[in-house]
Amino acid sequence: MSDIFKTASRIVLGSSSVLMMSALTGCEAPQEQQAQNKFLVIEQQTNGKYVVVEEMPTDGPSRAIIREKDENGHIVERFMNEAEMKALAEQEYQKVQSGTSETLRDGAGSAGMGLAGTILAVAAGSLMGNMIGNALMNNKSFSRNSASTNRSAYSRSAAGKAAASKSSGKKSFFGSSSKSSSSSRSGGFFGG
Repeated sequence: MSDIFKTASRIVLGSSSVLMMSALTGCEAPQEQQAQNKFLVIEQQTNGKYVVVEEMPTDGPSRAIIREKDENGHIVERFMNEAEMKALAEQEYQKVQSGTSETLRDGAGSAGMGLAGTILAVAAGSLMGNMIGNALMNNKSFSRNSASTNRSAYSRSAAGKAAASKSSGKKSFFGSSSKSSSSSRSGGFFGG
């Protein structure tokens, strides 16, 4: 009889452990991610403006290849290191502060922007820190221009993943969605 009691106690203890872990997992808050350094390929358009055509996260410092046409119409590539990118981003950020940056104008990014605006729009967080990057992305005009200036496949893929994760609320063990309020819970394991 005591073996049956010990086995039943272990089953109850194991089940309650699984239940507790499920409850805790459902309550996790997403961790804020550190802005990752970027390797960019920025291309000058026929109108003289710039767009990002390739973007990749990198473990090393941020850097870019700038593709421009010379006076003979030949494409020339030049390398830009992180210090140069940061200097341009800081200059453009000063214009943001004064309200004169093209990154704030409605529709400015659709045809590209100047080199400094393009770099700020795509790499503000990694070059100037998360607080500045987040503050800029909270500005609707800046955010729209940032998205339209970045034509890289990586940007489209990251934006698609972000939209998918926002639209699908994670279900916890008890059946409530992590996005729902306490008054609109769906039925779960305990029928709540």
